[in-house]
Amino acid sequence: MSSARFIRMKSMGTVVAPHVDFLMSDLRSAFGIESSTGLSADRARPDDAKSGTRSLSSSLTMRQLDPSLLASKILVVDDEPINVKVCQKYLNELGYNHCIGLTDSTRTIAVILQERPDLVILDVMMPIVSGVDILKLIRNHAELSHLPILILTASSDRTTKLTVLDLGATDFLTKPIDPSEMAPRVRNVLEIKKYHDSLRDHARSLEEAVRQRTAELESSRMDLIHCLARAVEYRDDHTGRHVERVGRYAGIIGDALGLDAHTVIMLEQAAQLHDVGKIGVSDEILLKPGKLTPEEFERMQKHTLFGRKIVEQMSEREWEKLRQHVQIGSQILNAPRSPLLSMAARIALTHHERWDGTGYPLGLAGEDIPLEGRITAVADVFDALSSHRPYKPAYPIDRCFNILRAESGSHFDPKVIDAFFAQRDRIVQTQMDLADTE
Repeated sequence: MSSARFIRMKSMGTVVAPHVDFLMSDLRSAFGIESSTGLSADRARPDDAKSGTRSLSSSLTMRQLDPSLLASKILVVDDEPINVKVCQKYLNELGYNHCIGLTDSTRTIAVILQERPDLVILDVMMPIVSGVDILKLIRNHAELSHLPILILTASSDRTTKLTVLDLGATDFLTKPIDPSEMAPRVRNVLEIKKYHDSLRDHARSLEEAVRQRTAELESSRMDLIHCLARAVEYRDDHTGRHVERVGRYAGIIGDALGLDAHTVIMLEQAAQLHDVGKIGVSDEILLKPGKLTPEEFERMQKHTLFGRKIVEQMSEREWEKLRQHVQIGSQILNAPRSPLLSMAARIALTHHERWDGTGYPLGLAGEDIPLEGRITAVADVFDALSSHRPYKPAYPIDRCFNILRAESGSHFDPKVIDAFFAQRDRIVQTQMDLADTE
């Protein structure tokens, strides 16, 4: 090949970029490919040249190419326009028709973010911003870190190869570019990219399936909680929408205390089960319209223990007995403990404890009482004061707040009382929204 047909020389090696017509002629000669008419490549008509091109493409491809890869978008970055055109020509001959050329290396990242190519063919030696600098930026970019990069470099430049390999280059193309080498390297990189994308999409679909299943389980759990809470209401039907209001009040107080949104939602749900233990109290006590005797009150106090027993996790011995009778449910029995039911168990046990230690059933005092128990205690008493009962009328709202304030530091945690008072408007609005209809 005469020197007049060389385009330029680089310090990293000679880059041969002849005129496209001469290039195709040389390649046909090198690979022994003739035009379909028997004419020489230089004299072949345009249609004959296309036929020879197809033969070249098939001869350079060693194995079957996945047709879907031909739709891949490829970005070629080189500061010499003729090199970009030659590289694009090779890619077009191989069937890759979505090729973008870029000669301004300073715009590389912006073009990648805009075009979202499947592969970048990147020259190393470029002014202002080198290929090494661009590779660093790509690998440190959250959205682009997995983008395949083919590095154009001279075969003798060992130092540069080691540098770009360490930075995460996917593969190399040696200059001057050999089309027979380019074909499998581009194909292999794109196949890996397709496989990576498939794994990513599969992971996303799994995440979505898990999210949907979690939502379904959450809905089922809420249905169970509402059923339990409703069962308590039917046992103690004079309480109306008591459990619903207590749950809402508890959530408002928790929000005022600065609890995170997830905990506030869980608190609102768990507080509705504060009196679930009343299921274990006899009707003659639970429905008695008058004052309870000391013996009856003692039995009523046990509802806190019953409530914890209902929602807490079974002992290993109890689980074993249940497994012996219900083998089909073994997977359910091995399910992890629900944080919501754990909180509900603590609330059921401690919402009648008092700040000064004179409450029941454990006689806990101060911050030894779980926060959710202290919060529910305020919500429960407020609703009892502000609602009608067979043994008392509903107290005026101001009287209810005054009673709670007077009990701050003795019955109730002062911080919880302060949070409750700070949300007075929301509390009153909730009381009206969830008022008993009968």
